[in-house]
Amino acid sequence: MSKIDPELKKRLIKESKAPFKGLRKVLWLAFTGSAFLGLFIMLSKISSGNEIQQNNLFIQIGACVLFPFLLFLERDKKN
Repeated sequence: MSKIDPELKKRLIKESKAPFKGLRKVLWLAFTGSAFLGLFIMLSKISSGNEIQQNNLFIQIGACVLFPFLLFLERDKKN
């Protein structure tokens, strides 16, 4: 019948169900790092006495919540 290795077939089926999963994990990790770095810079500006717009701070906090959550959703579920 099929001359494809069963292990390769399993990997291909897994990839077809969740394409580019590895790339998405890398992007979510990079965006998470960027969000936390941006928040750190904003907080250091606030602590030094500079004023920032409150909307920008809320956007940064939202990014610090959203991207780690998306990274959490990409984890391998081994049930």
